[in-house]
Amino acid sequence: MRDAIPHNDLCFSVIKNRFSRWFPALLTMAVIFWFSSQPSSELPSFGLVDRIVKKSGHVFEYAVLAYCLWYALYFRKDRRWLAWLIALFYAATDEFHQSFVPGRFSSVWDVVIFDNLGALIGLWLASRKKNDQPISG
Repeated sequence: MRDAIPHNDLCFSVIKNRFSRWFPALLTMAVIFWFSSQPSSELPSFGLVDRIVKKSGHVFEYAVLAYCLWYALYFRKDRRWLAWLIALFYAATDEFHQSFVPGRFSSVWDVVIFDNLGALIGLWLASRKKNDQPISG
C-alpha cells in the first residue's frame, strides 16, 4: 500500500501555496489603497517637484503590482495579459475610490498613462528577470 498525503493536508497545502503567491499582490493593493485614502490636506505640496514625485509614485506602485500579479499567476506567458488587465482594473477602481477622499479627485489620465506605464514596466522587468534565470532540469 502506498503512502498517500491525507486529503485535508493536500487541500491545506494547495490553499497555503496559493495564498502565499497572492499575498504580495494583495499587500501591494492595500498599500495603494492606503495612499489614495489620504486627504489632500495631509499630503505635501511642492509644486512641480511634488507632481513629478506623485506621478512617479503611480508608475512605481503599478510596476510593483503588475509584477506581483504575474508572480501570483506563476509567470505564465499566456497570463501576462491577465496581470496587466487586473492591474489596470485595480487602478481604475482606485481612482474611483480616490474621488470620495476629501480634497482628492480621480483622473483617467493617471490610469491610462502613469498606472498603465508602470504595469507595463513591471511586466517587462518580470519577463527579463525570468529570461535571465538559468533553465534547470
